[in-house]
Amino acid sequence: MKNKYFATTKLGLEAVVARELEALGFEGVQKEDARVWFYGDYYDLARACLWLRAAERVLMVVGEFEAKTFDELFENTKALNLKQYFTRNSFIHVTGKSAKSTLFSVSDCQSIVKKAIVENLKVAFSTNTLPESGSRVIVEVGILRDNVTIALDACGAGLSRRGYRIHNYEAPIAETLGAAIVMLSRYNADIPLIDPMCGSGTMPIEAAMIAKNMAPGMNRSFAAQEWHFVQNGIFDRAYEEAKDSILDVKPLILGSDIEKRAIELSKMHAKNAKIMVDWALKPISELKVEADRGIIVCNPPYGERMMKKSEATRLYKDMRQAFDSLPVGWSKNIITSYMDFERIYGKRAEKRRNLSSGGIKCTLYNYFGFSDYDR
Repeated sequence: MKNKYFATTKLGLEAVVARELEALGFEGVQKEDARVWFYGDYYDLARACLWLRAAERVLMVVGEFEAKTFDELFENTKALNLKQYFTRNSFIHVTGKSAKSTLFSVSDCQSIVKKAIVENLKVAFSTNTLPESGSRVIVEVGILRDNVTIALDACGAGLSRRGYRIHNYEAPIAETLGAAIVMLSRYNADIPLIDPMCGSGTMPIEAAMIAKNMAPGMNRSFAAQEWHFVQNGIFDRAYEEAKDSILDVKPLILGSDIEKRAIELSKMHAKNAKIMVDWALKPISELKVEADRGIIVCNPPYGERMMKKSEATRLYKDMRQAFDSLPVGWSKNIITSYMDFERIYGKRAEKRRNLSSGGIKCTLYNYFGFSDYDR
């Protein structure tokens, strides 16, 4: 029997995650706002947790129904077949979200669902008390247009927590977003990639992991490993598969930055990720390349959390000058929240994608440098 799962995403990255799931061979992949649905067994769940690069979380659906009142939410949750997912002493932690729904108070919905689950399990286990002294089970109640999904969070910490980034430089980009930008640049291991403002090193490290076919989650654990109903060895097998899939390649990737601390952190994080990347301490004005084609990925200061707007404006003009010195075969992929970026940079992008970074609305600007990428 196949279970129903969904991966949560940042808005704008649904298609990226859907392509990842299809590449992994999953069935029934369907997109909606900030979620991508798919089906599979528990081994598929383990593989999704280990391999998804751009998704935020993976959850397993245990109930779906419509509810427009708190009574309907309580009674429909209480009526679900939940005993199979919990033990008598499971610690039940309920999270929640609601959008475009009658039941808009997330805290009330969380409380009601928790109470309904407890009442359900008291009957199922023929007991008057649940000690909740055992392993934690994270339950998410998601409500969209009065349609309720009760799901178990398979991740615990979000998928952006790869385990390699232990310290952050200023305003770091999330690992999941960094990986998505690299994928949207259409990077592959045969093409050089440079991040000339690498900060904590996230995008060069994510690119190297893609080039080496390294599962981003292979150096961390997941909440689903504690689920008593998942057969022993399922995750162990997925970890072994991931380990065996790593390619012995040395991609041409460079991360540079003007700040010494940034390069020190990048080197540390690359070591933690068990990958090799070249790092350089230099300003963007010294950007030079030898290859006729390649990819630039860039997360420059926005003039909000880092740098004044006037300084960001000057930087964007310097970026244009540096990038114009590169051969025409180099593409540029720049994410920023600066509303007037294209005017300051002095060139309209071939493609734009609305995203968010750290809760700030951003745009990814793609300037494709050669015909294979111009589509």
